[in-house]
Amino acid sequence: MKPLFRIVALLVLLTLVSQFFRVAYGAIAPDLLRDLGLSATSLSLAGGAFFLGLGLAQVPVGMAFDRIGVRRTVAALTIVAVIGAIGNALARDAAELIAARLVIGIGCGGSFMGAVVLTARWAPADRYALVLSWVFALSNLGTLMAGTPLALLTEAVGWRNSFLVIAAISGVVGVIFYLGARDAPPGAAPLPASRETLGEILRGLGSVLGARGLGQTFAIHSVAYAAIVTLLGLWAGPYLQHVHGLDTIARGNVILAMAVGQIAGIFAYGPLDRLIGRRKPIIIAGAVAAAGALVALAFLPADLRFGSYALLIAFCLIGAYSVVIVAHGRSLFPPSLLGRGVTTVNLAQVAGAFALPYLSGLIVQWISPDGAPYPVEAYRAVFLLLALSLVVGAAIFALGPDSGPRFAAVQTAKSSSA
Repeated sequence: MKPLFRIVALLVLLTLVSQFFRVAYGAIAPDLLRDLGLSATSLSLAGGAFFLGLGLAQVPVGMAFDRIGVRRTVAALTIVAVIGAIGNALARDAAELIAARLVIGIGCGGSFMGAVVLTARWAPADRYALVLSWVFALSNLGTLMAGTPLALLTEAVGWRNSFLVIAAISGVVGVIFYLGARDAPPGAAPLPASRETLGEILRGLGSVLGARGLGQTFAIHSVAYAAIVTLLGLWAGPYLQHVHGLDTIARGNVILAMAVGQIAGIFAYGPLDRLIGRRKPIIIAGAVAAAGALVALAFLPADLRFGSYALLIAFCLIGAYSVVIVAHGRSLFPPSLLGRGVTTVNLAQVAGAFALPYLSGLIVQWISPDGAPYPVEAYRAVFLLLALSLVVGAAIFALGPDSGPRFAAVQTAKSSSA
């Protein structure tokens, strides 16, 4: 088990950097609005540009995983992330900030899917979802760092210098991962480098896109994590300042608590894969309950400050079921298409994580065209938008096939008796 623990530790270190970048603007968004003269739309574009970069990277990264391996691909991309972080620190206006976020997203494009692929290769099959939940949960230490720690660092040295520090840390993490990670467990046969022709590559992508249940999985995967990142990584900070009057440190504390809730949720969802044996009911129940928390937040009186905090935390706790969706998506593909399969499924997540923040920014801009501070009505509209997206995604996903240990066992029994 020691080699497995080592690879899990390296994956956590790698993914927590990506997780930090995903939500880095949550606590400092009001500072960005002020210092760079951002509108609601430009702030949302900056938030979503990270995920646009992730999306642009997914298919090439999946091919690189199958061709040259996860270790070398991810280590090379880390250099791109460092360049983007430096650009973030030096940004002078909205355009430069958006461009820097795009570059960071490309640089982080292999982190989480690298974790998915390496976990599938290193962990026993019956513990895949559980081990993956450990990686995803512990990676949210990066989300914690984007709360109070980033707020304190920003107060001390400013947000620009903070991102220079983060760039240096990202580079160190890339070196550690390259030196310590391996693409296959000890004793396993080395993975052959792919020598596919262009035609074979395209046929492989065709097989991925034709997988049964892919469309329904796309529907829920495009909104589940996107709803969390839209709130936690973009609008939570402005909401807490504009509606409840919190300063940078106080905002960071609430966002820290939201991140803790998300981590607890991921740990809670991980074992359910084995206990229940089916993934579909877990995913649908999580989406509906998370939507309920958002609706309650939308209609909560603005003066109930601690009730708002509790609902924000509850939403992150309940909405942490994306790890189950990832396990479901991985089940759609054979081992030969694992790299391309999981990165293709991840396109849904990153597309939603770009589209939902952008759409929310348009709504805020429409309700409050004069700019910040934004009224409570703008935030209520955002909460309802996110709730509606979750309900629609869950309804479409309900039409697709199930997966999970118990479901697979039933299908095997049916096939044997036929």
